[in-house]
Amino acid sequence: MTQMTERPDDPAELVPVRVDPAELAALARRYPHLHAPQRWAWGSLDARFSAQLPEDRLITNIHLIGFQDDGVVLCRDERDHWFLPGGTREQGESVHRCLARELREEAGARMLGAPAWIGAHHCVTDNPRPYRPWQPHPEKAWLWGWAEVLVDSEPTNPDDGEPVVEVRVVTPAEAQRLLVREREPWWSELVALAVESRAGARTLGN
Repeated sequence: MTQMTERPDDPAELVPVRVDPAELAALARRYPHLHAPQRWAWGSLDARFSAQLPEDRLITNIHLIGFQDDGVVLCRDERDHWFLPGGTREQGESVHRCLARELREEAGARMLGAPAWIGAHHCVTDNPRPYRPWQPHPEKAWLWGWAEVLVDSEPTNPDDGEPVVEVRVVTPAEAQRLLVREREPWWSELVALAVESRAGARTLGN
């Protein structure tokens, strides 16, 4: 699978490249739940996942499957809700700076290398106005990636975020189980895709 990376010190825009249609089709067959059309009622969003990345200007949210050794970093909030670290991009914020900030705020973690982007949910909302005034509307995108990380501090838990009460490094299988509690099965496939992408990157690196 084509991997998109951004240098940790690079504030430039993310520039997507075209992914081979046959490769996109093969991924959709392997991960059918992840690629199925979705309705995110909480945001009045129709969403569709693709390994074809969106334009930088459309990306409003960035989330990460963070690998510490061979485990996955998960966060738990006060509702006993497990989630992957990440969040909403601020006005004028680069993709990388948003991800680094959200990792520190929610997981007390930092990246040890550049992230690899595995895809995005391309979304269209029927809300009459954007979630925040500077965001694109009605189209937007949620970017997903993975990176090697290190949890080396407590979450900073800013006042405008959801309080994180626990950060845990678990096996990929346990991460899949915790993420699909009361949720759609595509979360499990998202972790599986990240594991596959990471294994491929390691093979190429040897």
